[in-house]
Amino acid sequence: MLYDAFNNVYTKFKLHFYQKVFEKLQSREATLTTVEAFCMEIIYALDKPTVAEFAGIANISSPNAAYKINNLVKKGYLRKVQSEDDKREYHLEVTEKYLNYYNISYNYMETVMKRIEERFSPEELETLENVLTVINDELMPEIKY
Repeated sequence: MLYDAFNNVYTKFKLHFYQKVFEKLQSREATLTTVEAFCMEIIYALDKPTVAEFAGIANISSPNAAYKINNLVKKGYLRKVQSEDDKREYHLEVTEKYLNYYNISYNYMETVMKRIEERFSPEELETLENVLTVINDELMPEIKY
């Protein structure tokens, strides 16, 4: 039952995101392909990764990563910023254009969080936060960022 409950929550977040993405596609506001949207999700989650870090998490070759990154830069969703420490290295930063696109997902999370805060007691919220922290820190070691 726990598995089903967790899966249902995760699935609802995904479905909401996909609904909003397709709304944007139908109104021709979005210029990201599906693969590009996933690439941007990875880059945003990693918080200014290097090109190599992005390629590693996405499990794609460096040339493939460079191709995808260059397309995203051309479309205005991403910029490459030269590292202060190692001039050969670039960090990937999302632009305001992407943040506006991303907010379709983030705004829904805020809505759900407000509902959670209204529904549960402070003690229950603390327990939920502790459980999510353990899941994040200890139960998902494969995802390092």
